Amino acid sequence: MRWKLLLRPSWLALTILVFAFAAACFTVLGPWQFDRHDERTTRNEAVRESLEAEPRPLTTVLPDGQAPDERSEWSRVTITGEYLADDEVLARLRTVQGEPAFEVLTPMRTAEGRVLVNRGYVRPGEGSRVPDYEPPPDGEVTVTARARVDEPPPGGRDAVADSNGDRPQVYSASSELVTEATGTELRPGYFQLDAGQPGVVNALPLPRTEAGPFFGYALQWIAFGVMVLLGWLYFTVRELRPGGALGAPAARESRSGPARRRKTVAEMLAEDEEPGDAPVDHPGDHPVGGPGATPEPAEPSPERATRNRDTRTIP
Repeated sequence: MRWKLLLRPSWLALTILVFAFAAACFTVLGPWQFDRHDERTTRNEAVRESLEAEPRPLTTVLPDGQAPDERSEWSRVTITGEYLADDEVLARLRTVQGEPAFEVLTPMRTAEGRVLVNRGYVRPGEGSRVPDYEPPPDGEVTVTARARVDEPPPGGRDAVADSNGDRPQVYSASSELVTEATGTELRPGYFQLDAGQPGVVNALPLPRTEAGPFFGYALQWIAFGVMVLLGWLYFTVRELRPGGALGAPAARESRSGPARRRKTVAEMLAEDEEPGDAPVDHPGDHPVGGPGATPEPAEPSPERATRNRDTRTIP
């Protein structure tokens, strides 16, 4: 049975690899890109809605210290309070519009508690040093900001960086990390200032509302899974037919005849030198006087002369 050919270890290993890759495409890689597409779509809708909506008080959008989530993120809120400049923290290793930057994170004391305000960004100076920038205003102010979800802490390193200046530095914009760095208790989430607000340094730009390539990537992973299964099926059917590459050598030889042995160089040279390919000189083959002498005409035999006369007499 040719089905036994599919039980060979090499074919079994290939089959396991093919189905494992296809399963990963259908259950992990494809859904992962679909999820990223959904997240991007949700974020874009929230950003577009926030551009048209009027700002509302923080206690209305996020009552009782509620943390921002994907539904409330990017919502515009108004906050009234006083900046705590002594507890200011810098977020390092940030990228704004493709260039490195520091983000300025300053706690604010409000009637409902302390909140973290992202006052914008500054470009690093020479040697990646923190440049001088405007401190927050004194006294009570009212600002308009956008609610943001806390960023996750960085993996593989301490969340709070060693600081050479007078301000602590963190690797993520997160109320938890600022609390860890300063000891100031903050409500979850942070609030990103709009341009022109009191205390803003350089307002952070809003993200682009583009869908991105994630949906196309998801379709590509699904297509890869289908293609690898179809390829496996094609080669399986081909091997099950007579003459497949996995067939036994003896069976293939019986169908196509015995294999012809290739000749050696010595055998080919011997064939080229076989008798009859070139004239060989023997004694008596040449007339007297040597090979270059002119041969004398031979005497015709009586039978040949008679045959010639008979031929001439025939009308």
